[in-house]
Amino acid sequence: QVQLVESGGGLVQPGGSLRLSCAVSGVVFSNYVMSWYRQAPGKERELVATIDTTGYRRNYEDSVKGRFSISRDNANKQVYLQMNSLKPEDTAVYYCNARYPGSRSRGSWGQGTQVTVSS
Repeated sequence: QVQLVESGGGLVQPGGSLRLSCAVSGVVFSNYVMSWYRQAPGKERELVATIDTTGYRRNYEDSVKGRFSISRDNANKQVYLQMNSLKPEDTAVYYCNARYPGSRSRGSWGQGTQVTVSS
């Protein structure tokens, strides 16, 4: 089964940057659509960014457009989220998600990594 391990979270000042990584194992990585979600305290988990199996198609939540960038390295089975111009509103636990196209499930999840944006 799919195994996902996120890393790269931490404390950063407003306007700063972080790069999150997600290591994938147990499957043929290139067959999976990859996404980043986040969940702030008291709020629903929301989709932040998605990248297709080839890496050529990307989608972003409106509030992060122009600031965040999702990418993948199929050879090394990694997906990344580059976060620039961070705001306090970006504070949340960030989760990596892997979904097989055509699957009826929501996909597989990592354990999450905390991102805190504060002065």
